Amino acid sequence: MKKISVGAQGDSKAARSDVWSLVANANHYPKWGPWSEGGYEPEHPGPGQPGMHQWFKYGRTTSREQILEVREGANVVYTVTGGIPVKNYRAVIELTDNAVGTHVSWTADWDATLLGKLVHKKLQSVYTEIMECLVRAADAKVSA
Repeated sequence: MKKISVGAQGDSKAARSDVWSLVANANHYPKWGPWSEGGYEPEHPGPGQPGMHQWFKYGRTTSREQILEVREGANVVYTVTGGIPVKNYRAVIELTDNAVGTHVSWTADWDATLLGKLVHKKLQSVYTEIMECLVRAADAKVSA
């Protein structure tokens, strides 16, 4: 089946370890990102590991996700298991060093179903918002 994709990229002055500390633990996401709530099911202090389930509330929507892979300091791969109408959703957060600090790539794709097509534009704007928040929070760690 054809896929739909979204993504956002950003560069932070922060070291990769500082950016990783923000993306590795779902409990911290509401502190730096656009989510009003979030964490693990069942409750866990984090960071996330493969097989764990996490959730995030954005507006009136609560998405549920399962972590598929974690390479500490480098990337997280997860899938959506509920809350938004997507099938075979796979997202990757990837951190790499660059000349300034850390480059972040956050991408996702899913099946091009009718409902999947309907949420595409909104998810692209959410990914852009998330990246802006993440870079701002990581850069604030450098200033602190």
